[in-house]
Amino acid sequence: MDIPEGFKLRLDPKDDYTHPVEEAKNYNESVYINLFDHAKVMGGWFRIGNRPNEGYAEMTCCIYLPDGSVGFFYDRPKISNNDAYDAGGMQFDIIEPFKKMRLTYDGKILLLKNPKEMSNPRSAFKSNPILDCRVDIDYFTTAPTWGGEMVHEDGQPIDLEAEKSFARAHYEQHVGGNGLIKIGDQEWKVDGLGLRDHSWGPRYWQSIFNYRWLPMSFTKDFSAMISVIEREKGNFRRSGVIQKGNEYHNIIDARIETEWDEDWYQTGMKIWAKTDEGEYEITGKVISLIPLRNKRKNPEGEVLHTRITEAMTEFQCNGKVGYGMSEYLDQIVDGKPVGSDVS
Repeated sequence: MDIPEGFKLRLDPKDDYTHPVEEAKNYNESVYINLFDHAKVMGGWFRIGNRPNEGYAEMTCCIYLPDGSVGFFYDRPKISNNDAYDAGGMQFDIIEPFKKMRLTYDGKILLLKNPKEMSNPRSAFKSNPILDCRVDIDYFTTAPTWGGEMVHEDGQPIDLEAEKSFARAHYEQHVGGNGLIKIGDQEWKVDGLGLRDHSWGPRYWQSIFNYRWLPMSFTKDFSAMISVIEREKGNFRRSGVIQKGNEYHNIIDARIETEWDEDWYQTGMKIWAKTDEGEYEITGKVISLIPLRNKRKNPEGEVLHTRITEAMTEFQCNGKVGYGMSEYLDQIVDGKPVGSDVS
């Protein structure tokens, strides 16, 4: 990770817990974790985003089932503080900072045989069954943390323009986990690999032109996270890590060539990544994709529309098969996603 002169990267075990709420109206503290069982070819991701100054949390549960269907639920439960990761039936507990966590969810889930129906949420919720859902997964980390908070050399925080901010601080970490997923009368014991991330600070989903985020795991000792962010048109930031054993190697350059369907949903990708110790060619094939969105009005009253396509993806690299996510965020302008064909 490039660190500009006069700044440093700060991260402490206490950062695994919640932080004091900043004054910005759009302050957000977000925890996310995923897990994919390679043998069962299923998995899911889970997120809580506390927005205490706006009085609610964003809670999302998304589960990819072996038959290609997707269980999905989203809620904005009311909250009045930022004391815990606990909202809408979902709870994320830090057992030991940067070492052990537990994810539980006890609530409802929408079961979608055709997950692309979520492009019209109102219709999707009317035409698909809503079932009881329970998730209970114990996680352990398989790699060090990557990221943190960029601060001045004297430790003072950086001033942010809240309206244009996506996060003050952000870190990621590959994990393993095992536990239970139950939807209706179906139950699966899962044992797999994944990735977690944690961010805090002012956030609007419209602050980034587009990004492609590819977290993946092949074994406990070999994983990757590749990120290509186009903050503004033509202004790319390429970063991420390759995990080999107990060590992360920073990605210094990366390219993603995406294959699309007629709706501009990703179906596959060819990835090239370079670290200080080698180059990697990775291919990805989407197994199941669900399109999500976020909308808000800017101060001028204009409706801003962000699309996030969340796809469970099979990856291949150096003869190994792994699983993870291809998460593509695009602003929608004139009805189309703004992202370039080649990232």
